[in-house]
Amino acid sequence: MTAATAARRLVVAGVASLLGIAILSALGTWQLHRKAWKEGLIATLERRFAAAPMPLPRPEAWAALTSADMEFRRVRFTAEFLHDQEALVYTAGSVLRSDATGPGYWVFTPARLNDHALVMVDRGFVPEGRQDPARRPNGRVTGPVEVVGVLRWPERPGWFSPSPNVARNLWFVRDPVAIAAAKDLGAVAPFYVEQESPLPPGGLPSPAKLKVNLPNNHAQYVITWFGLAAALAAVYTAYAIAQWRASAASP
Repeated sequence: MTAATAARRLVVAGVASLLGIAILSALGTWQLHRKAWKEGLIATLERRFAAAPMPLPRPEAWAALTSADMEFRRVRFTAEFLHDQEALVYTAGSVLRSDATGPGYWVFTPARLNDHALVMVDRGFVPEGRQDPARRPNGRVTGPVEVVGVLRWPERPGWFSPSPNVARNLWFVRDPVAIAAAKDLGAVAPFYVEQESPLPPGGLPSPAKLKVNLPNNHAQYVITWFGLAAALAAVYTAYAIAQWRASAASP
């Protein structure tokens, strides 16, 4: 093997290796950022879930609220449920509730506040087969109820989310404004409240306190991507040494 041939091979392999190392390092760096973001999110959720419930913001302040500042904050308020306007939102479960294993439904019910404003409340989970209100009549509590829950912002449909079936009173994302519009309820809060308590008679729908249970595997991804980058660098180094020795041994 001539020195020129060895040099060309080293250059081609070197360019390919540098490109691969750059891509793998970029993936590792991205996972570092994701790790920091996930740890910050977990810390925020733990802090907000542990806080004492605050009064529900007044309707005149709703338009200025943002999910970054207010989502997952615990609130307390008194309202009367409009059970005849409840909606069902299909779910396969929740990462924040280990007890809500699908298939099942979130029971979304408008609640009228003392000043007559409306806020949609996710009253909790009902399993498949118990979604008909006739199969859980005791849960339809009448009169004023003091609700403790967590502020949530509307979910966004994914690529494969089915369209709502208004005729069957069935939705597939928790979007309080869309549900209220379909039921002609008028203006409602731009958020909804995921109820923690009280537990209704009969136990359905089943509310629960949210718990942080988010997967955080980014550290192992960081090790994987940077480890592959280091391995690729080692492979190229070994290849370059072999090429240099073969060139030196050639007449």
